[in-house]
Amino acid sequence: MPYFQLDDDVIYLNHAAVSPWPSSTAAAVAGFAAENAHRGSQYYERWMQAEAGLRRKLQKLINAASSDEIALLKSTSEGLSKIAWGLRWQAGENIVIPAGEFPSNRVVWESLSSLGVSTTQIEINGIENPEQALIDAFDEHTRLLSVSSVQYASGLRLDLEQLGAACRQRGILFCVDAIQSIGALQFDVQAMQADFIVADGHKWMLGPEGLALFYCRRELIDSLALNEFGWHMLQHPGDFDRPDWRPADDARRFECGSPNMLAIHALNASLDVLFEVGMQRVEAQVLENSGRVIDQLLELDGIELLSPRETHRRAGIVNFRRRGVDTESLYSHLQRNGVVCALRGGGVRLSPHFYTEDAKISTAIRLVASFSA
Repeated sequence: MPYFQLDDDVIYLNHAAVSPWPSSTAAAVAGFAAENAHRGSQYYERWMQAEAGLRRKLQKLINAASSDEIALLKSTSEGLSKIAWGLRWQAGENIVIPAGEFPSNRVVWESLSSLGVSTTQIEINGIENPEQALIDAFDEHTRLLSVSSVQYASGLRLDLEQLGAACRQRGILFCVDAIQSIGALQFDVQAMQADFIVADGHKWMLGPEGLALFYCRRELIDSLALNEFGWHMLQHPGDFDRPDWRPADDARRFECGSPNMLAIHALNASLDVLFEVGMQRVEAQVLENSGRVIDQLLELDGIELLSPRETHRRAGIVNFRRRGVDTESLYSHLQRNGVVCALRGGGVRLSPHFYTEDAKISTAIRLVASFSA
């Protein structure tokens, strides 16, 4: 069975937004639904094993030290909020972020202004050393650096190991919104010395919306104050009659209520695809495909590339526009002709995954070339 069964008339170049499900993921969801319809929750213990298994797979995917550092939350935004409103801030402290971040990694930090905490935004696109620009913004009051591993609009890929080393040296917390790289690129949370990692599963991890990875370094789990409480986050979640309680010792303490078992079964199946292919091969193919998009675009007249050309700065996102052509009209033309893409950052954003066929990419670029308005 092929990994994907997209209709022949679909050219899917929108994995940076919402990915289609692999065939095995769709089958896992259908099987879970059928089991519910016929057996209800009779096999809930097996579902719990699937939940534990997903934590282990996510641990492997990011090279965390333990699955105890992994929580399953609803979204990237929820994970970032756990950090922002879990840390104990002092008035006058500041947070450094890149300018042009997706709102999830900006609004949450700006929401702390009522506590006297400021957010400094640093322009990183179009400069030679974006990492150093962020590091140079640190001062004695900087408490945390939060970056997207790959910028959602430009596709700029940051050197997370350089940033992590600088943060660790200065005693600054390091948070990474990794939604645009986990599942597309190999990822090593220990090598980058990150304190927090957040990433929803519905983009490059090929899973459903509504289930996200939340990583908290083991030494910091107790440092985040809890703002939500429920049965699932307790140290003894199945002992419903227990009069005394305390939060779980591991990252499950950040999950207050019942797990999203349907999404857990789906993401399990999606990650199995990535592991079967192998993340080394996935990364190589993603980079080859994004490079192919760039090369073919630059063969056309009037192309303004909004993504970096340097190989070490690329990930899976390519953003562009054509001089003399209305960008929204070009986007609508592509959509009408089956190219699923996005309007982001003033351009048309294309984001192929590892399985995207060469012929599909070439057809999409021919549609760009043939459009005039």
